[in-house]
Amino acid sequence: MDNRKKVLVMGVIGADVHAVGNKILYHAFTEAGFECVNLGVMVSQEEYIAAAIESNADAIVVSSLYGQGELDCRGMREKCDEAGLKGIPLVVGGNIVIGKQKFEEVEPRFKAMGFDRAFPPGTSPETTIEALRELLHMDGEGK
Repeated sequence: MDNRKKVLVMGVIGADVHAVGNKILYHAFTEAGFECVNLGVMVSQEEYIAAAIESNADAIVVSSLYGQGELDCRGMREKCDEAGLKGIPLVVGGNIVIGKQKFEEVEPRFKAMGFDRAFPPGTSPETTIEALRELLHMDGEGK
């Protein structure tokens, strides 16, 4: 049985400098028993991928608050696949699109881009943690 903690690579993508939510998530994920590689703000897709390879990550968690998430995330699944991270869970959340758009319309666009889960603004850390546990087949571990 593999007892190592699940490793998450996390950060705020693109030219985004919103650090507060990132810090909150980092503490919530760590508290929930994940090992977090927090890349901070203004993270490129390539930086997430390099960190995921280096840390042997179990999932990549992308945050975006300035509305450009859809552009910043495009092509990320393909880059992960090319880098040998085929099938790594990709999770995105925050204010990930410009303007007021119905999340029922936003989520399918991110899923079509290869993200396993997409979360709207104001999603609680607990909701994200639950989804990660499910994606990583953790069955109530770390509670």
